[in-house]
Amino acid sequence: MLAVACPDIRLLYPEEDRDWSELQEELLQLFDQCLSSSEYFALLGAAELTIGNLSQAIQSLERALLLDPDNGAALIDYGEALFEDGQLFAALETSTLLEARENMPEGLREQIVERRLRWEKLTRRTLWQAELSGGYDNNLNGAPDNDRVELTLSGEPIYLALSEEFRSVSGALFNTSLSVDHMRLAPDLQHRWYGRVRGRFSEDDASDVVQLTSRYSRTKETRRSASAQGLGLNHLSFAGQNFFTGTDFVQRIRIGSSLSACEMFLSGAAQHQVWHLQRQLDGVELRAGAGIFCRNNHNALSYSIEMSALKNIAREDFRLGGDRGGWLARMQWGLPALGGVISSQIEIASILDDQGYSVLLDNDARRRVSRASIFFQYQRPVSILGRDVDILVNLFHQEQKSNLKLFEVDDLAAALGARLSF
Repeated sequence: MLAVACPDIRLLYPEEDRDWSELQEELLQLFDQCLSSSEYFALLGAAELTIGNLSQAIQSLERALLLDPDNGAALIDYGEALFEDGQLFAALETSTLLEARENMPEGLREQIVERRLRWEKLTRRTLWQAELSGGYDNNLNGAPDNDRVELTLSGEPIYLALSEEFRSVSGALFNTSLSVDHMRLAPDLQHRWYGRVRGRFSEDDASDVVQLTSRYSRTKETRRSASAQGLGLNHLSFAGQNFFTGTDFVQRIRIGSSLSACEMFLSGAAQHQVWHLQRQLDGVELRAGAGIFCRNNHNALSYSIEMSALKNIAREDFRLGGDRGGWLARMQWGLPALGGVISSQIEIASILDDQGYSVLLDNDARRRVSRASIFFQYQRPVSILGRDVDILVNLFHQEQKSNLKLFEVDDLAAALGARLSF
């Protein structure tokens, strides 16, 4: 029995009003007759791409190029299919191959170059954000929760009242910040730099805070794992004076496929800490932990849980309490709701000094500090004067307990603001 030859594929090329689904069905009926036709698989791939069947389109177009590597129409559609499939750099490679061809019509070349330039813009992104908010804080200066401190002299307790400057100050506040987030993609790496200047101001000038944050990170990702390293700087001024500077190195390793609903990760960090007004507090803090990040594609809920062990090593032997160690638990989640996004972060930590803190406090007992905090945010996009603006509602509460009452702190803050991205 003689095999039926593949018909002239040019006769099947669709007109403007042709239904591509019908064309795909018609082409599939010719599949066995056209196994060696590059033109057939190029047209089949174009039909599958047009109706949104990406996986089949990529297979058909790859087969067309295997049969005839010079099939320009197949290579053009193959690049588009790779791009829509999220394979940006593979798509850019097809444009490089196309632009190297000498026999390409000039009008088509201009379209290919324009498409490449459009894709290349996606390999780099810079986002600026300006934020303004106002609210109230019941402990602007982070003062102790108690109005008096208990001292021990010769084993006997003595109670001293704290002066006004060491008591908590409450009042209205005004927050402002400007940040920039720059990201650049490479075939096997993602580079990212983030910078932010933030200020918190109130009627109590002695509680004003200005913070400068800068961080660079690089991420290398595969389908089965990812590794990220980062360098950061965090500088804090309080009441117009340099207060704290921290420089750190962070390592994070993802275990498992990024396509799964949940992925495990390991993390580690080292931070050098400088307390400008009390250099005896300087130290190096080490952190090692593990966690899980999950996303639910059904309702767009995402959350992460991380547990870490902490060790803070004193720079000087005479630091009160010496070295200290403990643990930190952190949970974050976000969920689209009420026309916007609701997100929250909960942290619980416990720290214990290696040595007695002071003979004047509880007979030189070792200081133990337990801290719990929650940050809640609701953000909703709105249009103001033709610009997209995020309306923000922020709530924060922190409670710190200690066996030494001097270190017990309670703080509650709320703010309403807006964020503009450009």
